[in-house]
Amino acid sequence: MSLTLPSILAIALYIGAASLLAAPLTGCPRTPRRLGLGTATLAVLLHAGVLLGAHGGRVDLHFFAALSLVACVVAALTLLVNLSRPVAGLGVIVFPLAALLLALDVFLAPATTPVPIDWQIKLHVVIALLAYSLLSIAAVLAILLSVQERALRTHRPGRLIRALPPLTQTESLLFSLIGVGFALLTLTLLSGLLFIANIRAQHLVHTTVLTIVAWLIFGALLWGRWRHGWRGRSAVNLTLLGMAMLVLAFFGSKFVLEVILHRSMA
Repeated sequence: MSLTLPSILAIALYIGAASLLAAPLTGCPRTPRRLGLGTATLAVLLHAGVLLGAHGGRVDLHFFAALSLVACVVAALTLLVNLSRPVAGLGVIVFPLAALLLALDVFLAPATTPVPIDWQIKLHVVIALLAYSLLSIAAVLAILLSVQERALRTHRPGRLIRALPPLTQTESLLFSLIGVGFALLTLTLLSGLLFIANIRAQHLVHTTVLTIVAWLIFGALLWGRWRHGWRGRSAVNLTLLGMAMLVLAFFGSKFVLEVILHRSMA
């Protein structure tokens, strides 16, 4: 791929942003949070530019390109979440992962040619991408929530815990993200049924089945939250289980077909 210099700069900015946001968590002098988020914003813009330039302005859904695309969207949504709820821990985890996935796409992935797709499929992909990204952030939040609860139970609040919002706010944000992500996941399944003519021929059976399983898990979690007030360990476990199903649904299937079997899902 071309655009090596912008890619290296984006990777460096992602790492720099994560370091700036992590500084208060390690006892270093407090760094302005805006500086870390501003650095991450530049990284996301460069990342998006690399994706557009490297793939000819088209949506490339091959394995490594798709990983990089999801990473860029997750990083962008992490910035938006931090505008309303300052959760530095999200950026500390998400931004280095975005740097890693961008590096894999730019430096290790084989050259690919984006397959032209109709506007209906593009709409389906955009909805699926937003659902996947929001639920990915929810999964990271679930991990932070688990760490936060454990620290409170053991009465050992470290710097990370003190940097996070109160437990109730973290939990509220988690379920807000899951609620929106679940709605988008529902639209993903409906648009897939409407727009994808032959699921079996496009090797999407496993993807569809696992996505439905994830949809059921997140639906059960939201129902349990509304009906029985589920929270804590139950919420964390179901969130991570649902996200694991989504990872297997999309990237697991793509990895087997494209990387191992050298076949396209298109």
